Amino acid sequence: MADPSREGGCLCGAIRYRILGEPKSVNLCHCESCRRASGGPAVGFVDMPAGGFMWTKGEPAFYASSPGVRRGFCPTCGTALTYEGDNLPGEMHVLSATLDDPSAWVPTAAFYKNERIAWLKIELPDPEGNS
Repeated sequence: MADPSREGGCLCGAIRYRILGEPKSVNLCHCESCRRASGGPAVGFVDMPAGGFMWTKGEPAFYASSPGVRRGFCPTCGTALTYEGDNLPGEMHVLSATLDDPSAWVPTAAFYKNERIAWLKIELPDPEGNS
């Protein structure tokens, strides 16, 4: 039987993590907060139950980007790694681009399309109805 885990980490290799099992969902986020935290035009994320995620090397740092939000990142190289929100208890959102195989899970929806940068064209449904 194949190992059901996936691994990933930061740019410099100081922080590593493991995901066990399949994600609840795989999405993109266009909100300004995610874009600024990552430095990218949109952020892909894998939504996992918190119990299906573990840090395996190093200690990430955390930043409260807004009330009730905690973003994990590498304190050495600055790579954005995770998102946790009080409004999503028991969930860990892992930034897809930090997976060793980012193509393993394909986004099926996009959040906050109303905040999308105009030149970025991605056609995925917004489950919250923001267009």
